[in-house]
Amino acid sequence: MREVLRVKHYALRTEEAYVMWARQFLKYHRDRTGSWQHPRALGATEVGAFLNHLASAKHVAASTQNQALNALVFLYESVLQIELGELAEFIRASKPRRVPVVLSKAEVDRLLGALEGTWRLMAQTLYGTGMRLMELLRLRVKDVDFERNQITVRAGKGDKDRVTMLPEKIRLELQRH
Repeated sequence: MREVLRVKHYALRTEEAYVMWARQFLKYHRDRTGSWQHPRALGATEVGAFLNHLASAKHVAASTQNQALNALVFLYESVLQIELGELAEFIRASKPRRVPVVLSKAEVDRLLGALEGTWRLMAQTLYGTGMRLMELLRLRVKDVDFERNQITVRAGKGDKDRVTMLPEKIRLELQRH
């Protein structure tokens, strides 16, 4: 599974998650039957039973159940090259509707004020540019263009490059760093 994920250039975190869900699926059926079974011996019915278990017994979030489903579809269709077929009806984990939590300007100032040094600069850069954590951690000096006030994010989510702004407020501090 890892080999196929890498050939298809999936993100490392996706690889870790998909392999974990494949293991959980096999472990779930081992616990139910008392013996390990190859995924080829299992099918759409067993996948549906596992997804039901996640929703009803484990009370996972809808996004977690969807991730497990995507991992198992990938396992069958891309790795084993078996058509999984029509999945039996399974309980969909409920997706609660929530209002997003947004920090006020004062809360952001207090949060950033509690940090020092490189940690503070990292948090300010994340907040000011909208970059993801892994994008920031992979940032290189050559990707920061101080003349144009922009940062080039290379191989971001979906292995795509993009450009984001460099806020004036952190420009000098980033140059010093």
